[in-house]
Amino acid sequence: MDGPVPELAECASACAERLGDADSVLLASHIDADGLTSAAVAASALERASIPFDTVFSKQLDESEIAAIAATDHDTVLFTDFGSGQLDLIAEREAAGAFTPVVADHHRPADAETEFHLNPLLFGVDGASELSGAGASYALARALETDGVDNRDLAALAVVGAVGDMQGSNGGLTGANERIVEEGVEAGVLEAARDLALYGRQTRPLPKLLEYASDVRIPGISNDEAGTIAFLSDLDLDLKEGGEWRRWIDLSGEERRTVVSALVQRAVASGVPASRIDSLVGTTYTLTTEEEGTELRDVSEFSTLLNATARYERADVGLAVCLGNRDGALDAARALLRNHRRNLSEGLRWVKTEGVTVEEHVQWFDAGTRIRETIVGIIAGMAVGANGISPRLPIVAFAEKSDEEVKVSARGSRVLTRQGLDLSAVMREASRAVGGDGGGHDVAAGATISNGEQRAFVEHADRLVGEQLDG
Repeated sequence: MDGPVPELAECASACAERLGDADSVLLASHIDADGLTSAAVAASALERASIPFDTVFSKQLDESEIAAIAATDHDTVLFTDFGSGQLDLIAEREAAGAFTPVVADHHRPADAETEFHLNPLLFGVDGASELSGAGASYALARALETDGVDNRDLAALAVVGAVGDMQGSNGGLTGANERIVEEGVEAGVLEAARDLALYGRQTRPLPKLLEYASDVRIPGISNDEAGTIAFLSDLDLDLKEGGEWRRWIDLSGEERRTVVSALVQRAVASGVPASRIDSLVGTTYTLTTEEEGTELRDVSEFSTLLNATARYERADVGLAVCLGNRDGALDAARALLRNHRRNLSEGLRWVKTEGVTVEEHVQWFDAGTRIRETIVGIIAGMAVGANGISPRLPIVAFAEKSDEEVKVSARGSRVLTRQGLDLSAVMREASRAVGGDGGGHDVAAGATISNGEQRAFVEHADRLVGEQLDG
């Protein structure tokens, strides 16, 4: 069965066969939205194939984590949404007979090989934009199908992972991801449509939907509560029900078109660039089996909910939500999301107040203990373009993991990657130069280094980025 990613089909079949022959499987996965959905897709497929397994999560797969995994005494370890970048360390354990690795990942591989390595980059598919970790897990899930089992319903989670990993564009998911969408539509679990491409279409009242929209900033509306209410009140529409503002999903098609048209007119009159105006409308993805008006119905809102769980040491909650727990786990996830939003707001406020240090080729800040290390990368990405923080330079952010270790997160842009920027290589080389390790994607990557090595790390990163961009 070729599945949605025919390039990976033969490798996926070999990986599935190994898992089926295993005496004991450990599923090890990353903790972000893509990692959680990768784990959920893999867990569902393993269960349906009657393959027993245990599950562990990790914020970062390093030598100590791999040693802990080896100590669990499973003969086969399935790594999802990480493993490729640490393949050299994994291969050492495999050579020592600790376990047989099966890797379903999409990050840039380390310079090592293993037999069961399911990564789109090895087959000419872009792992940063065309297939996420959850997509690689989905290709494996399709290969794990047995008689009477159809895993195409897992396409919904794979799309949540891709969107959570910032893949695709305003035009929607592309490449292998697009084929996964098609399978989800065929299975009746997904719907793709052109609609207002703002976060919160399912859950936010209209004024908050427009006020908090950050991708397209419209003067007099964005970050302006009074201006947003005035804008909506001037429209010849009844946008309240029982005295409460309606949500986007409550509007008819004609009402939606009226709001979008007025938004575009306001943006044009305010001098917003045409490229930004065009991104007001894009391809949106709806999970048709989820309750309307909830965070789980919209792919973007679902992925944000998941990000708010494992980043606060509650990967179990995120996984439970992915696997269908709509009672206690969902309530816990919503509470974590409220806390997550507060922390993001406070962290972003700190960065805007303190600013960044600008080098020749990178800009950076060291949050110390002021920002949680699991969200410092998100905040770094949100800060770009605000308060003099230039989008023309990649941004590097530090936050303490412990007294001894520091988390490094780096974010760039597609404009810079087209010019040669590869933050995965920068993070790996700069961190190893100071005794740490790292990796990721060309546009977003991370590392762990020893506390006190920040300045030396920046010097290496600045030089490496300069070499890439000058080249």
